[in-house]
Amino acid sequence: MTKKSRYITVGQIDATGVRGPHEKELEDISKAKHKLFVDTDKDKIEEIIREDIGGVIENIGFSEDWTITKEMFPEVNIHMAYSYLGDEFGMGIEAEFQFLFSGERVHWVPGEDSATYIDIIMDFIERRIKGKEPFEKKYDQMTELMQKVLKQRKEPFKFLTQEDQKPLEEFLGAKVWKTTTGWRFKKEVFPKIYVEIIYNDSQNELDISYSGENLEKIGSYHIELVGIFFLNHILRYITIHNQDKELPDICYMMFSRMLTKEKEWIHRKI
Repeated sequence: MTKKSRYITVGQIDATGVRGPHEKELEDISKAKHKLFVDTDKDKIEEIIREDIGGVIENIGFSEDWTITKEMFPEVNIHMAYSYLGDEFGMGIEAEFQFLFSGERVHWVPGEDSATYIDIIMDFIERRIKGKEPFEKKYDQMTELMQKVLKQRKEPFKFLTQEDQKPLEEFLGAKVWKTTTGWRFKKEVFPKIYVEIIYNDSQNELDISYSGENLEKIGSYHIELVGIFFLNHILRYITIHNQDKELPDICYMMFSRMLTKEKEWIHRKI
């Protein structure tokens, strides 16, 4: 296996056989954001990636100038490979990003989650470069979207057992507690920015909260989306580890088409 074959594209993850919307979405992100990186000192970019994003700058062997690598979850890595092209031909494209994915479980995550996650990171970087505050900071208010998401996803949590605690921690890259009332999951999603999901067993209810001294560096709408990605990944664990049980449909809606094809599952979408 060559080094390059470890990396896949969002098109492969979507596995539709045609050019999908997420490929277009990532191309649009590259076009919209590349200029920022042409005009910004690399040391400044490295500082933002390290301190605000919690990623690394490296080279992954695609003839790029450098790559931002961020772990979304263990074995789910996002790579944003930047190449400066110059503008000697007057084409108007000075630089570009190529977005790649690696890790044993990276193809479990649908292109929609991965592309949106990249959009959030790019927005975060842009605001840190420009010194701008997030647009919304309503961290203690739950949107209608989040209320709906918590209702949709609560049922599978009843399948968790005490034996799942340690494997879940490793799977999520998070702290997991089995409590007297249910479960708690807490993940540092960006440096000093935490998402916590609480499941109350007796009431069959899910709740979510955000904390950390850097929380106000990210907008409330974006941290809510990151919280949804975290919740989705818990459901992926539950689904894979309870194949002998009759699971709610929502469990099978958490996966990419690439994974559902591999498992020969019916591909369901929310």
